[in-house]
Amino acid sequence: MGVFWGRRATPPAERRFLPPIITSSQFDQVDLSRAEASLQKVAVWSAVDLIASLGSELPIDVFRGTGADRTELPVPSWLQDPGADGQGVEDWIFQLLMSWLLRGNATGIVRDRHPRGDFPTAVELLHPDAVNAWLRDDRPVFAYLGREIQPAELFFRRCYPMPGIVLGMSPIEHHASTIGLGIAINRFGRQWFTDGAHPGGMLTNSEADLNPDQARTAKERFLAAVRGTREPVVLGRGWKFEKIQIAPEESQFLESNQFTSAECARIFGPGLAEVLGYESGGSMTYSNVESRATHLLVYALNRWLRRVDRVLTVMLPRGQYARLNRDALLQSTTLTRYQAHQIALRNRWKTVNEVRGTEDLPPVPWGDEPNTAAPASGTGDVHDGADQEE
Repeated sequence: MGVFWGRRATPPAERRFLPPIITSSQFDQVDLSRAEASLQKVAVWSAVDLIASLGSELPIDVFRGTGADRTELPVPSWLQDPGADGQGVEDWIFQLLMSWLLRGNATGIVRDRHPRGDFPTAVELLHPDAVNAWLRDDRPVFAYLGREIQPAELFFRRCYPMPGIVLGMSPIEHHASTIGLGIAINRFGRQWFTDGAHPGGMLTNSEADLNPDQARTAKERFLAAVRGTREPVVLGRGWKFEKIQIAPEESQFLESNQFTSAECARIFGPGLAEVLGYESGGSMTYSNVESRATHLLVYALNRWLRRVDRVLTVMLPRGQYARLNRDALLQSTTLTRYQAHQIALRNRWKTVNEVRGTEDLPPVPWGDEPNTAAPASGTGDVHDGADQEE
């Protein structure tokens, strides 16, 4: 969907991806001309949903200033529903992330601006396939359903940018072969069982050669005896029934499916394959499981969350900025959380009431002052001000 050196981009409806070559009359083509078709692959759906769902559900914090001068501010009403459609900020951020993850671009129309700050307070996100872009006099021009979007109305943010190209690269387009192969494998496995591509068993007679009519009659009588009943079958002399077993890894290409699933998950970030259970090597230990949330945040989520932070900051007055609260993602065990509280209290960079607020507990009268005395390191004793209550 890129625009290169003044040439108008080919409309999405006219583009086609090269399908993987699968020798099957019905599944030899996987049409990914619409990026949503890639979600048929469970690994793609899981990776995209994980990033979009986690990113959209994190609380939003608004601040002014930095360091010691940083002040937390209430979240303004328009930031609680940036689309101004009544669906809320969670729905809007989910759409934003889905556009980036599947298309590499997010385009919208600014529907309202703040009367004093002249910054957008309502942005309607558009379906990326309905947006065209091209260069006019070396300046990018956007159109939605054939209607040109005025620069003052345009909201546009891209991912995977390349020099000289207006639109960001689409991950689905660039990995269409891998995704298409995974979808085709799943479809072929389903067709294997749906169409009965293999016989369920073989009925043989070791003492007689049967002509076609006799073989048909034997087959019909055997099926009549076993169909719809669980009673045992009595065969005459020389007859033998042998069930044909098909290994699951052969009928469903499990090894190939596992590999393509891991590859599809890695399109959207390192470590996602392992988090989603598509590990292709090594062993998962307790320490790996314990640090999964941290690895997910550092290696896969943070780059998307920072983009959301910047978009939300654009919708605030100058000097204010928005941050998605990552702490909500790093939910730890009770013991680990309490140990972190202990360290914070001992080193006097949190008060008792701040810790209680983190734990959704009401404040206490003596809890707004730092500890009056810090215990020796390693004693494990924390002076939490309880003696002041006495």
